[in-house]
Amino acid sequence: KYDFKKYPVLRFDFSKIDCSSSEVLKQSLFNTISELSEDNSIEVKDKYSYKENFANLLKQLSKIEKVVILIDEYDKPIVDHIDNLEIVSQMKEILKNFYTTIKACDEYIKFGFLTGVSKFSRISIFSGLNNLKDLTLDKKYSKMLGYTQEELEYYFDDRIKLLADELEISFEDAKKELKTWYNGYSWDGVNFVYNPFSILNVLADKEINNYWFKSGTPTFLIKLLKEKNVNIEALENLAVSDYLLDSFEIENINVESLLFQTGYLTIKEIINPKSPFKKYILNYPNMEVKESLLNNILRGFTDSREDDRVKIGDLVEAINDNNIDLFFKIIFDMFAHIPSVIFMKDKEAYYHTVIYIILTLIGVRIRAEVQTNKGRIDAVIETNDNIYIMEFKLNYVNEAMNQIEEKRYYEGYLLSQKPVYLVGVSFDSQDRNIKDWKIEQLTGF
Repeated sequence: KYDFKKYPVLRFDFSKIDCSSSEVLKQSLFNTISELSEDNSIEVKDKYSYKENFANLLKQLSKIEKVVILIDEYDKPIVDHIDNLEIVSQMKEILKNFYTTIKACDEYIKFGFLTGVSKFSRISIFSGLNNLKDLTLDKKYSKMLGYTQEELEYYFDDRIKLLADELEISFEDAKKELKTWYNGYSWDGVNFVYNPFSILNVLADKEINNYWFKSGTPTFLIKLLKEKNVNIEALENLAVSDYLLDSFEIENINVESLLFQTGYLTIKEIINPKSPFKKYILNYPNMEVKESLLNNILRGFTDSREDDRVKIGDLVEAINDNNIDLFFKIIFDMFAHIPSVIFMKDKEAYYHTVIYIILTLIGVRIRAEVQTNKGRIDAVIETNDNIYIMEFKLNYVNEAMNQIEEKRYYEGYLLSQKPVYLVGVSFDSQDRNIKDWKIEQLTGF
């Protein structure tokens, strides 16, 4: 029996406001505010200033009732130019003026709600607008943005059955596939939700697919990962403080913070949640996001214009067919397309990163177990028919084979009914590519 009172509502959607340049953004804001004024039969007071017209619009509307302001994609003018600090600085000043007007007109405003991708510090953009309540990590809202497991099964039970029939798997297995690929987003480490966009697509198409990848990854994000030499392997089970999750300055972007805010990492656990020194454990939300990011990083690291996802599929087929020669020929071809100018000074680290990404992506597709250790790679790939234990070394293939045997990496697989293969691989530091590979079947146990 709540008394729903009507209030004037002003909505600003920055995805529809042109922000290609600072002057264009000013004009676009002016036009948007002018249209809102006309829609509410309020005279445009100033022919040039969007600030004056905005203030006048709020004041006049408040004579009816206090105004509600909804702002969507508040950060788009900055995010679109985040790799150009000069333009970012110009955009910041315009947005500061816009939000300062809101603060100055506080007496006319009933309620305001802002959404966006990135969380910039209040000093950076909002200036005097210091009465904002941040809901990002508020546990009361942790289940608001996404489907919970209970909601998925209650509302989409019939659709999941259709998906199971199409994939020729059981209903329970269909639920497991959906959970693996699309669940896992959390803002409190306790409640986890599904990506609504992906769920609606997979249930409509009746096909497990990567819908996040199709939406694209910002090129500036891949550029930052390369420029800051981020350890890609360390992104899994990354421990951070709430300071890192809180916000960041545009002039000094923390990549891990940006990955969290753009949805590539999420909170999987909070250690000592009651303590002021709580620790957040971040990881990829699910297979869909992990595959999307690693595929885009692979493309960025290899500077490839081809579809590396197709090549990953070819690698999966080769390993499933026990065709190791073809497997490494495909990897050889992928390295051959890496321009020499983008190789890092630490060549072994570069090879390590690319191979780690390739093997992890193979693991995503065939449920392979990929184990890595800092400074080297132990890859254990298990298919339906075989087990491959791989070691990668710079320049000498025999070193790789010797390390497998000396450290007895195969011990955990001696009781397997599948054939076990030891695979040594060497890179040529001069040719910047795979030099040789050697394979031996484990026998005599």
